[in-house]
Amino acid sequence: MGKRGPAAGRGRKGPERSAAKKNRPASQRVPRSDRAESKGFAAAPRLRIDILTLFPGIFDSAFSHSLLAKALAKGLIDIRVIDIREAAEGRHRVADDAPYGGGDGMVMKPEPLVRSIERTRGDDGHVVLLSPAGRLLTQARVRRLAGRRHLVIVCGRYGGVDERVSALAVDEEISIGDYVLGGGEPAAIVLVDAVARLVPGVVGNEASTIADSFEDALLEHPQYTRPAVFRGLGVPEVLLGGNHAEVARWRRRQSLLRTLSRRPDLLAKAKLSAEDRVLLDEKAREEAAARDGDPADETITAKRRPGRPRTSARR
Repeated sequence: MGKRGPAAGRGRKGPERSAAKKNRPASQRVPRSDRAESKGFAAAPRLRIDILTLFPGIFDSAFSHSLLAKALAKGLIDIRVIDIREAAEGRHRVADDAPYGGGDGMVMKPEPLVRSIERTRGDDGHVVLLSPAGRLLTQARVRRLAGRRHLVIVCGRYGGVDERVSALAVDEEISIGDYVLGGGEPAAIVLVDAVARLVPGVVGNEASTIADSFEDALLEHPQYTRPAVFRGLGVPEVLLGGNHAEVARWRRRQSLLRTLSRRPDLLAKAKLSAEDRVLLDEKAREEAAARDGDPADETITAKRRPGRPRTSARR
């Protein structure tokens, strides 16, 4: 695709031209901070994120919707997608090679990757390599990253990244979970979404980020909305009564029970009151017995249709 000349697009007017501008891929957009500076305004984003990848097209629509799109439009964050091959040499811009010692797959070469990092990180860039060998991403780690001014996220590919890249140019390695992906790009989208929502102003109600799962090492309580009864299942009565203290107690109880049955490992990190511990002690055996099936954590009060038989038989 050729470059557009100065006169290109002059024929489009009104909504058509606005739609074309809005639908431009994220990797082709001019950062808001650059636009503001060209107009004489100071609009430094609160967080700059550079993503280094061999496949920049993957991100074309990833940041064009919902909260991230609004944060970009407001200049709260600045996301730039950089093709690692731009730092590779030679006619074919090769960025991978066969591994020493033999084996399957290819390994990302150190020269273009380190060169790309060094061109990007500046004085304040914190470099994160997304790798299955990295430390597990947790909400605590997300919060620490959100406190940075500049993140450089490196997406691995193929059989891995030459180990010398980590030794020379990476500050930390992060894994988003114990499973296999085709590359670091999906993990980068996860990391950006998690970090960006903690930047002040990105989420409209910032109190909601504190109440989210994992913020206090517990899973979030169940949520309900209208209608009050759906296919015979009703909303717990306590949520309909308007007693905020009772609602708060119910939510805390459900959060504890859900964590006990689904992620008991988190309880060791949680700040538990004496009342919390009594509840967990009472429920420990019951929840342990239910863990081999679908855990029942009392999250739904069923209002069954008249005449419909109740049964405890398992099918």
